[in-house]
Amino acid sequence: MAEKQYHEQIEYTNNYLYKYFEENIKKFENLRVLEVGCAEAGFLKVLKERGHFVTGIELDEGRASMAKEFNADIEVIVGDITDESLVKRFDDKFDLVVMREVIEHVLDKDKAFRNLFNLLKDDGCLFISFPPKYSGFAGHQQVGRTILKFTPYIHLVPDFIVSFLVKILGESPNFVNHINENYSTGISIKQFLGLCKKYKFVFRKRDFYLFRPIYKQRFGFPVVKFFNLPLLNEIFAFGCECLLKKK
Repeated sequence: MAEKQYHEQIEYTNNYLYKYFEENIKKFENLRVLEVGCAEAGFLKVLKERGHFVTGIELDEGRASMAKEFNADIEVIVGDITDESLVKRFDDKFDLVVMREVIEHVLDKDKAFRNLFNLLKDDGCLFISFPPKYSGFAGHQQVGRTILKFTPYIHLVPDFIVSFLVKILGESPNFVNHINENYSTGISIKQFLGLCKKYKFVFRKRDFYLFRPIYKQRFGFPVVKFFNLPLLNEIFAFGCECLLKKK
């Protein structure tokens, strides 16, 4: 599984992410880049091969070990983005910090944003993406093994109904706890915008998606953007993707 995810990260970076950064960051070359929640570090591998200076932070020790096994020449440290001492572990700040599908799992989002701000150079950029808390798959139900993994908004359904469905469909017994945990730690677009404002991040690019770019790679779906309409994008945009600049 880890190797499959690693190669997916490489493919996604080559097919989408690298082009995104080239188009939206001036002189995107030889930058100092940090990925928070780097997993197996496939993204960092591509950037390093193209001349960037890369570092990864990963909370899960197992995934950090796999990242080091796959990429012996990339620095990957085990760390928590909310750790107040984290910034002191680096000798210099970064031109770009990338945090993909991670912020929704972080309990103390304010501490995370404070560290993200302090890890960036004064003219640095932050790329962040997440599923809005009230969107269809914010419960991360796609890890299920039955039809429930294709069921949108299941994390908003009362537990006793989901538990009944889990039982009759033979879904994993941990399914209810899984979607509830992801829902409880999730982040709404409103909360995200509030944190951006508090830490004085300026939007360079902001996109909402019905079908996100990663869906094209995984499922063959066309990329479909959603309108930036308050309230509606909280519910119907399955993904939010932003490039921010530190003031």
